[in-house]
Amino acid sequence: MISIYFEILLLISIGVIVYMAMKNYVVVDIYYWSIVILVPVILLGYWLKTTVTSVEGARIAFAFIYLDSTVLLVIILFSILRMLQIRMPVWGKALVYIATFVHIFVIWNCIHNKLYYKSMKLIDTGVGIATKMESGPLKSVHWAFLLIVMIAIVWLLIVAWVKKGTYSRKTLILYTAVLAAGILIYIIEALIDIDFSTLPTLYVVSDVLIAFNYDRDHNHDISFLVSKEQAENSKRAYVALSLSGEFLSCNKKTYDFMPELEMQIVDEQLQKGTFANEILYDLLDAYKNGGTLTSEFQVGEMACLCEISEFSLARSGKAQGYLFDIRDITEERRVFQVMRNYNKTLNEEVSEKMENIKRIQEKVVIGLANMIDNRDSNTGGHVKRTSEVVRILVEEVQKQGIYDMDEQMAEDIIRAAPMHDLGKITIDNHILLKPGRLTDDEYEIMKTHSVKSGEFVHLILDSVEEKRFVKVAFNVARYHHERWDGGGYPEGLVGEMIPLEARIMAVADVYDALITDRCYRKAMSVPEVTRIITENMGTQFDPNMYSVFLGCKEKMEEYYAN
Repeated sequence: MISIYFEILLLISIGVIVYMAMKNYVVVDIYYWSIVILVPVILLGYWLKTTVTSVEGARIAFAFIYLDSTVLLVIILFSILRMLQIRMPVWGKALVYIATFVHIFVIWNCIHNKLYYKSMKLIDTGVGIATKMESGPLKSVHWAFLLIVMIAIVWLLIVAWVKKGTYSRKTLILYTAVLAAGILIYIIEALIDIDFSTLPTLYVVSDVLIAFNYDRDHNHDISFLVSKEQAENSKRAYVALSLSGEFLSCNKKTYDFMPELEMQIVDEQLQKGTFANEILYDLLDAYKNGGTLTSEFQVGEMACLCEISEFSLARSGKAQGYLFDIRDITEERRVFQVMRNYNKTLNEEVSEKMENIKRIQEKVVIGLANMIDNRDSNTGGHVKRTSEVVRILVEEVQKQGIYDMDEQMAEDIIRAAPMHDLGKITIDNHILLKPGRLTDDEYEIMKTHSVKSGEFVHLILDSVEEKRFVKVAFNVARYHHERWDGGGYPEGLVGEMIPLEARIMAVADVYDALITDRCYRKAMSVPEVTRIITENMGTQFDPNMYSVFLGCKEKMEEYYAN
């Protein structure tokens, strides 16, 4: 009879694994999963112990059972450490695991002799096979190991109750209740001679509670909602709220925007009258009512943007809460405000003299380009030189008739050339002015200038220029770092997917970069530059530009010589 009961418990624990697997979680908590996988293995030992007919069989069953007071306890210990966000060094974890597995290895190897159990006998109780043992000398070692681990776990639970952290108090209650019950049962059963343990029942109940508590527990762990890098090192703040608006978690950057959240209690509504309550709940209400995704607010002199989205721990599950992404947009607003001011000044004169406005606007663009050029110690004079090279290349394209390019198109490309690097105004000085090669991370940031350049073109030109010219200028600015073979950025366009004006700008941009001095290298010789440009036709550059480049090479060399 008792063996059937243990068999049912075993099947329930296996069902928990199936349930967890069917949830299809994006992020897997290794500690939770280790617990739900270990429980069926331990229950298998309890079930076997009630069905075996030999002492040797009982010893094998105990080999499974002893996983509960060794490996399972250590995993629970590490799970609590993770919940408290206490980082244990790798060598410390390795040491604990080694000690645990050495201990279980000793148990497995000594359980067959009198070092661990002096004697063992089987008793048929009528409802199942019970095992009676007399402990050997090594049993005291196990008690010492168990005592050390339990003291550590109890100490951590006390810390958890005292400490204020972004973890669910309900999860803490679950840990405390289960461990308290386990300790009590273990002590009682060790002191009182009983035939069958009640620990398997506790294991299954805990297993089920863990499975149903998985979502709640990890809603409070911001690293499960955003990447570790974003949670710890990002310049963005992240706040997670439940579907009913209770505070779940946030990263440290959040306190720069909303310091009151340091005192916010997890699983409760945001405190009334606080700045966080006003900003987050207003956006949440707007999102629920009309789908509004963003809001802007001010913190002192800092302008901020807050974006809301739903999150789910499963790949294809229902929303489990809301994630707020907050960032400082002061610099962006300042830059855009400068651009708007320019546009406002220009637009005020539109009705009086459109042509005059265009000339002023063009001077502004050139001025901005030159300002960026002068700011970048690597590329001084780059805007002026590349504009002239573009003019030479465009004239040669028209001369050879390779492309159907009318005078208007040619003029637009030449006018657009100075705008190709406007986005560098958003790049920090420590990257833009770095006297040497960039790191991978710095290069990724530098690459964003092409996208920003395209945005600035629209911002500056949309209200004062014809759509035809805006499109050409946008293509030059955004796509001049694309490659013919698709290896460029920002979109990885291939071949003729890249606009013609951007292909021409790409040749001019690289030519100037090679033939002029950089702080990290001297200018290359004319033959070397010619070789590099021609060799990259068909890979980096449009192969049709080969004859164009050779056709006007002498004009470009003469320009740089003078």
